[in-house]
Amino acid sequence: MSETFYLFFILIFIAAGLVKGITGMGLPTVAMGLLSILLPLPVAAALLVIPSLVTNVWQLFSGPSLIGILRRLWLMMLFIMLGTIGGAALLMSIDPSWSSFGLGIALIFYAGYALLSPVFIVPRKAEKWLSPAIGGITGLVTGATGVFVMPAVPYLQSLNFSKDELIQALGLSFSISTIALAIGLFMHSSFHFEQLSLSAVAIVPALLGMWVGQKIRAKISPKRFRQFFLLFLVILGLELILRPFL
Repeated sequence: MSETFYLFFILIFIAAGLVKGITGMGLPTVAMGLLSILLPLPVAAALLVIPSLVTNVWQLFSGPSLIGILRRLWLMMLFIMLGTIGGAALLMSIDPSWSSFGLGIALIFYAGYALLSPVFIVPRKAEKWLSPAIGGITGLVTGATGVFVMPAVPYLQSLNFSKDELIQALGLSFSISTIALAIGLFMHSSFHFEQLSLSAVAIVPALLGMWVGQKIRAKISPKRFRQFFLLFLVILGLELILRPFL
């Protein structure tokens, strides 16, 4: 691979890490969209495993509320794990581009509604039964599409977390999803450990971009952060909708 390739490779993961540092999500989407210009999609997907996991774990441990979030969300995470491993078989039979199309429409609908309407809050007493349901659905969607966001992201936003708590909760959800998806794909002979060597190269630029993004996020008010977060969901939804046509 040429020096030009490695330069673009590094810049791609810096940009993807920057988006993740600001919004708490988006590294796989940004990186996949740009890497697909340079590499076949299966190779690009394999390169995302390590930087995605490392940045999600860093995000998970970067705030003050880890224990409380784990106590509150452990049942949701268990069902995400089970749903993703079980749903990974669907990835072999369903065209992820077209299933992502439906996810994109749902994201845009949700973000548009949330931008124009008051914040939707899930009552604390409803979490006991709603969290495992959302976790299981998120797992199946992740297994079928490789996309971690629906319906976990809007659900987590509805739990009245603070800005930093929401970022940690997203880090927890994405970490569990990444691990579970890798396990599910490995069980179906679609993931090979020898693909991971180049993936490790992406860790440093991804973490650098994420660190800069976190510095930017610290200077944003909670109201502005919510607006930025929801606008990014719209952009993410548009990318998912356009994916079958690219």
